[in-house]
Order: sequence, then C-alpha cells, then structure tokens
Amino acid sequence: TMGNWLVNHWFSAAVLAAWLGINIFLFTYYFLFFDRDERYFYTRAILGSALAWARASAKCLNFNSMLILLPVCRNLLSFLRGTCSCCRRTLRKQLDHNLTFHKLVAYALALLTAVHTIAHLFNLECYNQSQQASDSSLPAVLSKMHLQGSKWLNPIHSNQTTVEYVAFTTIPGLTGVIITLALILMVTSSTEFIRRNYFELFWYTHHLFLVYFTGLVIHGIAGLVRGQTEQSMAEVHPYDCAEYLTQREQNCTHSCCKDPEFGSIPAESWKWVLAPIILYVFERLLRVWRAQQKVVVKKVVMHPARVLELQMQKKGFCMEVGQYIFINCPAISPLEWHPFTLTSAPEEDFFSIHIRAAGDWTERLINTFQLETPRVEVDGPFGTASEDVFQYEVAMLVGAGIGVTPFASILKSIWYKFQQGDQTLKTKKIYFYWLCRDTGAFAWFNDLLASLEQKMAESGKAGFLTYRLFLTGWDTSIANNVALHFDTATDTVTGLRHKTIFGRPMWNTEFAAVAAAHPRSVVGVFLCGPEALAKSLQKSCHQHSSLDPRKVKFYFNKENF
Repeated sequence: TMGNWLVNHWFSAAVLAAWLGINIFLFTYYFLFFDRDERYFYTRAILGSALAWARASAKCLNFNSMLILLPVCRNLLSFLRGTCSCCRRTLRKQLDHNLTFHKLVAYALALLTAVHTIAHLFNLECYNQSQQASDSSLPAVLSKMHLQGSKWLNPIHSNQTTVEYVAFTTIPGLTGVIITLALILMVTSSTEFIRRNYFELFWYTHHLFLVYFTGLVIHGIAGLVRGQTEQSMAEVHPYDCAEYLTQREQNCTHSCCKDPEFGSIPAESWKWVLAPIILYVFERLLRVWRAQQKVVVKKVVMHPARVLELQMQKKGFCMEVGQYIFINCPAISPLEWHPFTLTSAPEEDFFSIHIRAAGDWTERLINTFQLETPRVEVDGPFGTASEDVFQYEVAMLVGAGIGVTPFASILKSIWYKFQQGDQTLKTKKIYFYWLCRDTGAFAWFNDLLASLEQKMAESGKAGFLTYRLFLTGWDTSIANNVALHFDTATDTVTGLRHKTIFGRPMWNTEFAAVAAAHPRSVVGVFLCGPEALAKSLQKSCHQHSSLDPRKVKFYFNKENF
C-alpha cells in the first residue's frame, strides 16, 4: 500500500517535503541567527531566547503569507493546467490539490501566529521588567538609555506602561492584534460545517484577508525590536565592552566609555507578499472584467426535488467536460459568487448548470427564477480533475447526490462523440456509480441515461457504459413496490433497464471486478462527493493498484471547489 501511495502521490509528497523543508530551514536559520548574532547581544540581554522565537516564526509567517494566495488564483491554475496539458497526468493532477495546500498553509499560519504572539508577549514582559528594575544589572542599564536621546533599545520608556497598553497603542501591537483576530475568524469560519450550511458567513469573513495583508505590511514599520548598529559594533563591540556598561567610572577614558547605539530591523513583510498580491489583484480584475460580459439565460427548467436547471449563452464561452463556473445574481447579492459544475457538453450550443436548494442563497435564487428571470453574471469556466477523463482507457465515475453534475457533462459528451463517430475517443469503458438518498433526485438525470442507453444499444456498443444506481435512503413502501415489480424489464424507481440497488456500494467488490476485467489498464477514478467517500475510494485505489507497471493501476481524482 505504501508503494502504491508513492506511485500515485510522489509529486504531492515532493511538494509537501519542499514546503516543510523550506519552513524548517527558515525557522532554524533565523532562530540561530538571532540567538547568536553579535548585533543582538544587548537585545538578548533583555529578552533572552524569546527574541529568536519571535523572529524565526516571523520569517516563516512571511514565507507562508507569500504562498497562501497562489492556490486560490483560479485563472492562474487554469492557465497552468492548459500549459501542462502535454505533461504527465500525475503532474497535472497535483493542481487539483490546490485547496488542500491552501488549508495546509492556513493552518501553518495559525500555528506560527500563536508562536510569534506568545514570544512577543514574553518580550513585552521582559522589556517591562527591565524598565522597572532599579538595580545596576545590564538589562536595567540598557533600558535607561532612552534618557540619552535616540539611543534607546527598550521601547518601553515609562514605569507606568503595561503590556496591554503597548499591545493596543503601538503600530506593531495594534496591527498584531487585528491580524490575529482576522486570522482566527477566517480559520474558524472555513470549517466544512460552516461552508456547507452557512456559505455566506464563510464568504464574507474570508474577505478579511484584505485586513490581514494590510496589517502584515504595516506591522513591522515601527521597528520596536532593535539591534546594535554596524558602526557602533566597530567602535564598542559588546564582547569587549558589555561589562563596562554596568560598572562605569565617572571620568571614564577607556575605549568602551562610549554608549552603544541601536537601530531598527527594517520592515520586510512587503517584500515577501508584494508579488502574490499583484498577481491576485490581476486575478480579481480579470474576474470583474469577465463578469461584465453579457449572459443570456436561454431556458429555465424546474426539476423535481427543487433542482433548478439554467441553460445560458455567453459570447466567447468555451468549455471542457467536468469544468465549473462561478455564478453571481446581483438581485440577491452583488458580492456573492457560488461555484457550480457545468452539466452541458462542449458539443452543445449552450452551457447549463443544475442548482439544488441547499442554503439561503440557492433557496432565494430558485424562488427568484420561479417568479422572473433575473440578470446573472458568470465567471469561468475553470478546470478540474474531470477534464482528464478521456485520457484514461477505463474510467470509474462516482457521483453522490447532486455530485452527479460533472458526470452529466461527460456522459453527454460521450453521447455526442458516438453520434459524430469520433475515432479519437481513447476511453474504451466507463463504469458509472450514482449514490442518492431519495428517488426525486434521480428524475432530472433519467432522460439523459435513457437516451444514452438507447444510443449505445443502437450503435452496437451497449457494453461501453455500465452504470449502477444506489438508493441509500429508502422506506418500506419503495421496497414493497420494487418487490412487486421485480420481474419487469425496467426499474420501478428510474424506469431504466439497469435496476436500482438499495444500500451502499461494496467498493472492494466493485474495484476487484474492474481490476479483473481490465488487468493491464490504467483506470481513472473520478469522484464528486463527500470527504468520507473520497477516503474510502482512495483506499480502494491503493489496495487494488499493482506495483507492476504492466498491470492495472487506479488513479484517484476528486472535484474541489
């Protein structure tokens, strides 16, 4: 299993190792630098090792802040997918892990922020104690240097100052509090539960990233943490002169009589994040420009189980199977954009989406379309894993509930390819699995499957598509009805030739059957569904893939928004 994992995920592992390696290197290098460098000898006399903890975590925070925006530049990812269409499948597939990497970097930011904040709280406490000390110790002497003009090392200049006062009145303190709060809100509101049930909350709080980056750029400007200047180091080196600071004579004539001078560490965060911010600004401008292009809603269909189908046209719109678009309806909310997978095929003269009522925004959209046809704005299309479906000889498509939408596009496209007698179709066999809770959700998809069934039979390729429909939520009345009509040629639930199976699939059995039927094939497994199902399928892919390169291999792909 470990061997299979490495075969399928070597590039992901390499990227993860590189990211971890750079973080470890930056932290270790700057920790040792600030813990040993002579310029910070006097700063360490007051702060101890908390200085190194604060500065090392700051470097890693800058590095991860530089990375956090890149995985959410949708146009950049689509461009990269296009440019490496000739690359190996393994390489292209890594771009579908963009949100996983985005979350990983976000969690790293949260951890590093905690380290950085705790270290600076220790620093402020040390600064405060040194300022209030009345003895002739080195920290106390260094803390009184502000009385001699601009030579100060300790930013706290009064015995009445508290740590809380510094935290809320200085630029580093205030921006630190603000960006920490923004980060906490962004991380906590992006949990799976909130994204699925309160998307608006997730959407709006995530835009606090504007506050985060603004605060980050301003954070280090004041330069409260200081070190000895190069000129002062040459004149009064701390290794030679530190002891004279605490026991200086009145009429001192020694070369160490001169006080050391200190300078701020220049603000650096902007250097790290400037390029990603510029890239992201271009990304947003491109989205705004594309959103302004006119969209014509050609047809509105209301399917059972409150599923709304929109058929639209837009000048210059060019799609591939399994891609998705972002939809905005200004009449409902001028700022909210929601992702929907395209259910149309590239061969059709329109593009369509199916929207299920799942949350406030979709409910309002469906209600609005039942009364009138409001103006909609479209951004996209954007590429996801399903674009690669025709690159595999054998494809296993797994859709859960409304997650069937990308596969509607694929199956339609196959239908058109058969109609047009496309000889370039690399795919020889498709296995399609649809898991659904209620019978109503099958209704809008039945016509497509029925016509496809007929088309395959007419062209003598009835064996090309094997589909299995699993009803995971059912009651006694449905079971009784099925028992009564067990011998009929078509299914009582869907009206199709293939019978509906009650319960959940036994994935080990399904994968074993596919592996036995195609012992030397590369099989693409495509899922649009929940995380628990993804883990189960991923496990089956690893278990049933052979280490022998000449034998069956299963490659897992998942839709990500």
